[in-house]
Amino acid sequence: MAKIEHEEAHGNKKKTGKDLNGRQKAAIFLVTIGSEISAEIFKYLREDEIETITFEIARLETIEPEQKDAILQEFQELMLANQFISTGGIDYARELLEKALGNQKAVDIINRLTSSLQVRPFDFIRRTDPAHLLNFIQQEHPQTIALILAYLEPNKASVILQNLPNEVQSDVARRIATMDRTSPEVLREVERVLEKKLSTLSSEDYTAAGGVPSIVEILNLVDRASEKQIIESLEDEDPELAEEIKKRMFVFEDIVMLDDKAIQKVMREVDGQELAKALKSVDQEVQDKIFKNMSKRAGAMLKEDMEFMGPVRLKDVEEAQQKIVSIIRRLEDAGEIVVSRVGEDELVV
Repeated sequence: MAKIEHEEAHGNKKKTGKDLNGRQKAAIFLVTIGSEISAEIFKYLREDEIETITFEIARLETIEPEQKDAILQEFQELMLANQFISTGGIDYARELLEKALGNQKAVDIINRLTSSLQVRPFDFIRRTDPAHLLNFIQQEHPQTIALILAYLEPNKASVILQNLPNEVQSDVARRIATMDRTSPEVLREVERVLEKKLSTLSSEDYTAAGGVPSIVEILNLVDRASEKQIIESLEDEDPELAEEIKKRMFVFEDIVMLDDKAIQKVMREVDGQELAKALKSVDQEVQDKIFKNMSKRAGAMLKEDMEFMGPVRLKDVEEAQQKIVSIIRRLEDAGEIVVSRVGEDELVV
């Protein structure tokens, strides 16, 4: 710090990108990208981080073009590396970076990231096809399967869960929902069996995974038939747990909990034929909610489609309902609609 102050006082030495510390680089980066985007980034920082970076921004004088270019390039490389790690793990990221930037540059970037990066267990199977992984683990004990699925991305975990034997599905779902913390030793042993070698864990702390939120996220992505079977089995085995899971899930029939504006927004994105199939097996309350939010002409056309459609396979009805639920979940994630779930506090304005 004294060195920096001395140089600034004499104004006879310009710092390059390599000479700057992380705070100074962050300050130059935020100034470079402009106040509008910087303000959005500040929303995700802690108060002490904002204070520190603001102080550094206030100290900035002239930013040399070489400094700016070096910092922007460094940011791009780090983000690219982080994306590669998220997609396929550290080895995958190193391989791609070596091809793009050369061996030494790739090693430097990976080392900088992994010094503070928490590598999740089972990182090495992120790029594995779920179908291949299913064949690999379906003979394992349900607790082992549950542990693996809890650390997988929900979209892959859902594929595996829905393709497990019926008698195993609910057992695995229950174990994920009731899972709390797993010791590094157990994780290492399971990883060793899966890959024949240890995967590096960046922390000896007990690692949290599983729980009700984890199984809800997975069940929200499995097909409707598997979802129903698992929930029904859980209701027999552990009614309280089943009720807790159902409170957090959104199924097609829950569309009645949406307000009129939200339903109208959803309907604008739903194919008419899919909607006709989806309404084939639902109760009158759901149908009334849908028709209430359609024009008389559109409602008449929908009823006509349902009548002329004739008998529809249950599987097709469930697939149509799942597509609409996916639209609802996407709109909710985007913040375009609000889904009120059972057990949540009502919004008071």
